[in-house]
Amino acid sequence: MTTDMRAMKLKGVERYKQERDWFQMGLNACRVMPGEEFKLQAQLLEILLDSKQVVVDCVENDEPFIGGYFCNAPELFHAMNLPWFMLMETPFLAATAPYLLADIEGSEEMGLGTDLCTAIRLPIYYIEKGLMPVPTCVLGLLYPCDGAPMLHQVIEHNKSWKDVPIYCADPPYTSDERAIEYFAEELKRMTKFLEQHTGRTLDLERLKTVCEESNRTYTIWQDYNELRRHVPSPHGWEIGGAQAFAISQCFVAGDPKCTAWFEQLYRVGQMRIERGAGASEAPGWKEKIRLFWFDIMPYGWIFEFMPWLESTFGAVIVMDMFGNFPYTLIDTASEETIFHDLAKRNLIDSPMIRQARGTAENFSNDIRRIVEDYKIDVVIWPGHMGHKDGAATIGIMRDTCREIGVPFLHIGLDLFDKRYTSIDEVKERVTDFFKGMGLA
Repeated sequence: MTTDMRAMKLKGVERYKQERDWFQMGLNACRVMPGEEFKLQAQLLEILLDSKQVVVDCVENDEPFIGGYFCNAPELFHAMNLPWFMLMETPFLAATAPYLLADIEGSEEMGLGTDLCTAIRLPIYYIEKGLMPVPTCVLGLLYPCDGAPMLHQVIEHNKSWKDVPIYCADPPYTSDERAIEYFAEELKRMTKFLEQHTGRTLDLERLKTVCEESNRTYTIWQDYNELRRHVPSPHGWEIGGAQAFAISQCFVAGDPKCTAWFEQLYRVGQMRIERGAGASEAPGWKEKIRLFWFDIMPYGWIFEFMPWLESTFGAVIVMDMFGNFPYTLIDTASEETIFHDLAKRNLIDSPMIRQARGTAENFSNDIRRIVEDYKIDVVIWPGHMGHKDGAATIGIMRDTCREIGVPFLHIGLDLFDKRYTSIDEVKERVTDFFKGMGLA
């Protein structure tokens, strides 16, 4: 590696260190706070920080690591002892960091259109500005949307990244057995690609161990989601869906410390139900509206909106797209069964991939099931400007909600950039809707 290349790699990890340090402050605060819920948050932050630190260590010590996505069977990475980070992770993990809005503005100044999904626009900006760690190889994403492959084009032309090998598993459109078997073969080819470019090999017994631990993680997640059926729900937007998704799929899938986090999550949920607590324990507060937020959480302005929703209307996010649990447990009897079930989990089960890759029935069927299972009063499709796949099914989602007798609200916003639709506008839309439906 030349001196210039080494300097570029080290520059790329500087922002990553800033994010690490940002979350370290949160961990320090949680550690001094009493109670089981702060212990839960501390466990999450420890897992996140360990994940970031190992990437920093790989860059500084010239060890192999991957840039990829949650739907590329991350159990394989863990089994191969390959650290990884999600190429789109900053808009989600660092959305509360003070530099996020400046980064969005920077992407616009670069000439990236504001009609391009912010979660794609930001990684392009980070790559072009040298603000993202340069991995040993990249696992790309051809689904669920057409915007994601734009990142591949940027990587192929960027000076620091152009020699980074890329592999993209090819996703079938259908969800039948033939599609699962095809995608299983794609995951096997992906594994060979990783072995070739990282020097790490996949040991089947190690993969079996990791998948069995992953099964334990997902089983406890399902048990916890059963707790959320309780009225009132033990948790709302602050704990549950997004955190559970990140722990199970975005850091070290199939690791005992992730299972331990879910055990603590379940314990905390049980404790809250036993003492009759809902999502909020503010004096006089009651759960009045049970919401299904059918998309990603609004990470760019979540702290300015979600507490208002709960305190003003008693409206609780009982379930969201990323907290939904339709995941296949992995049969570890053989290599064939492992790859088959990993293929189903990552092609058909994973959130957003599940809804947007295939037919519109995926949207409507999930709505029907979740509304019934969780006694949902209102379905909200926030209408993130980047989710154009979902925009094409708004009418189907609305008709589904009419059929089952539950109000449906479509807003139209950017989940990361609060300038796109102001928070005041969103609040006004929600207020008018709740009043119009006789809910407030």
